[in-house]
Amino acid sequence: MSTQHPPRHDFVFTAQPARVRFAPGALAHLPQEVEALGARRALVLCTPQQVETAERVSALLGPLSAGVFSGAVMHVPIEAAREARAHAGAVGADCAVAIGGGSTVGLGKAIALESPMPILAIPTTYAGSEMTPIYGITEAGLKKTGRDPRVLPRTVLYDPELSIGLPVGLSVVSGMNAIAHAAEGLYARDGNPVMSLMAEEGIRAIAQGLRGIVAAPSDIDARSDCLYGAWLCGTVLGHVGMALHHKLCHTLGGSFNLPHAETHTVVLPHALAYNAAAAPEAMQRIARAIGRGDGDAAGGLFDLARALGAPTSLREIGMPKEGLARVADLAVANPYWNPRPLARDALMALLHDAWEGRRPGRTRP
Repeated sequence: MSTQHPPRHDFVFTAQPARVRFAPGALAHLPQEVEALGARRALVLCTPQQVETAERVSALLGPLSAGVFSGAVMHVPIEAAREARAHAGAVGADCAVAIGGGSTVGLGKAIALESPMPILAIPTTYAGSEMTPIYGITEAGLKKTGRDPRVLPRTVLYDPELSIGLPVGLSVVSGMNAIAHAAEGLYARDGNPVMSLMAEEGIRAIAQGLRGIVAAPSDIDARSDCLYGAWLCGTVLGHVGMALHHKLCHTLGGSFNLPHAETHTVVLPHALAYNAAAAPEAMQRIARAIGRGDGDAAGGLFDLARALGAPTSLREIGMPKEGLARVADLAVANPYWNPRPLARDALMALLHDAWEGRRPGRTRP
């Protein structure tokens, strides 16, 4: 009598098309990359805080520039998306150059969702949105996300020199945000060996790079490590589904307007503790990537965030305690797939721990 075992490998992998140019000084190649897209009028997108950088990009484009639109804001409110689409049409733009972090890339995606304009992304943070067909738009206090191949940036320029000015605190939470993509990719329902390799290497590179940035903020090698890791983590996010952690962060961010990267940084260790017993191999790989020989991924990431000076509680980033119940209700009302079933009482315990900033244990009963 033979015993049948499930196959070691059983997966589907569909690669997302993207052109990546990675090098210190890669920004200098922007005009050629815009022309390679067949574009002649590129609208440069940025947040109000990054106008100076965007103006420099616009000047570099010269006659290829359709000007600067500086209305990108966190969580992409639908009003900002509509204004950007109208402006792009008014100036005759045929391409969007999004320079900045996830908010700016997200605005570019909101434009591309309803127009044929290609996006060229120039990330200055480690958010990873530039490598995904995922978009998010907030309307009436709710952040709605989706996937559409039209919003995937066609070209991405990674230039570590552009991230040297990113403050250490923002660098840290942006890197932790990227680690979250890879961590959940390691236990994704539609995961595969290629993404798991990229996820573990991405976590390792970012953890190493962040330690280097905290020690020496202008260290170009540390900045390169983080950007390289962000590319890998973002690629994972673009290819496989996410789970509980991302559901909670989208709810917290969209409903309570919490800062995106900080929210990911605080919630990640607690979401991993919730899932630890259901995804032991993923936890081993995460722990290995951050140099934790004891296999404690959740506690290890909490310790890493604390050592890097990042926030470790929802309370300190502006979350009202009385809103936790609503977050739990929204999470169970429209749940993502998750390796451990979502139970409201357990989610409330998770959220209370995250609000207080308690160090998570290995497992959560």
